[in-house]
Amino acid sequence: MEKRQLTYAQAINEALDLCMKKDPSVFIIGEGVPDPKGIFWTTKGLKEKYGPERVLDSPLSENAITGVCIGAALTKMRPIMTHQRVDFSLLAFDQIINNAAKWHYMFGGQSNVPLVIRMMIGKGWGQGAQHSQSLQAIFAHIPGLKVVMPSTPYDAKGLLISSIEDNNPVIFIEHRWLHNIYGEVPNGIYRVPIGEPKIVKDGNDLTIVSSSYMTIETLRAVEILGKLGINAEVIDMRTLKPLNDNLIVKSVEKTGRLLAADLGWGSVGFASEIISRVAEKAFHSLKQSPQKITLPDYPTPTTQGLTKYYYPRYVDIARKAVRMLGKDEKKLEDLLVAEKEDAPLDVPDKSFTGPF
Repeated sequence: MEKRQLTYAQAINEALDLCMKKDPSVFIIGEGVPDPKGIFWTTKGLKEKYGPERVLDSPLSENAITGVCIGAALTKMRPIMTHQRVDFSLLAFDQIINNAAKWHYMFGGQSNVPLVIRMMIGKGWGQGAQHSQSLQAIFAHIPGLKVVMPSTPYDAKGLLISSIEDNNPVIFIEHRWLHNIYGEVPNGIYRVPIGEPKIVKDGNDLTIVSSSYMTIETLRAVEILGKLGINAEVIDMRTLKPLNDNLIVKSVEKTGRLLAADLGWGSVGFASEIISRVAEKAFHSLKQSPQKITLPDYPTPTTQGLTKYYYPRYVDIARKAVRMLGKDEKKLEDLLVAEKEDAPLDVPDKSFTGPF
């Protein structure tokens, strides 16, 4: 397949377009889906191409619309529901958890709910405590839901196609800071399997497990660590549920060290689950206690003065890794001086002007 440089948002838009063209049972619904900006440009142009009967705006009634989508899925349609913020999905928990997630099990596999729910997470533009949460651990806790969090345009397109074609509900989570990143994306339909993590960098000294935007931060940290002679292995989970831990266990058996980097809060979060799996399956390979990088257990702040102390970045990953390996922290700090940034930590780039 020919490969081109596309943004993460363009890759998602292309996946939606290809699936709608291939399968007339696919439709998109959500607050703001047909708007001019098209959910960070991910749905732009689809209403003009497929019409208002397949690309629908929705009222501010998340629970009801989710129920409508579940009903449509039960009649062999394939809805793609979109929340511009993951926080909005909290209003639909009854439908997502008690109906979509359990239907296949409750009826003995006689019916399916082929529903994709796209959700945006993460920091951005002073959105604060009710619009900047990363709630992936909640959905990964629920049996019957699949949860995917791609970090690259290639994986975003391939995983979204796999999610739309899946016969049971998939929570497809996108970090807002990823929509404008570029990467190679093939033409046409291809699939990235749900439930398969990927080694994005080989290494021998330390295993770092991450997902979504934290993979970007991790890779930046690893570049700096390399200047200190630290060769870290990076595993991008891509899928949080079902959780395939085989690659993680093999990596820790090789490196003897584990650092889990997650976008969510520390307590009872996904990073804790990674550490738990390794403790159960590779305890005797560990040379020291596993560590994690997460948000602190406080609500998301709004002010720029607080955000710079709230969000973990590549510098935090690098510092933690250096301490784990007992390397010279002064040399690291000297390197980080050249990396210093003055931009606020809730604005990814100058083009990011909100409102969501």
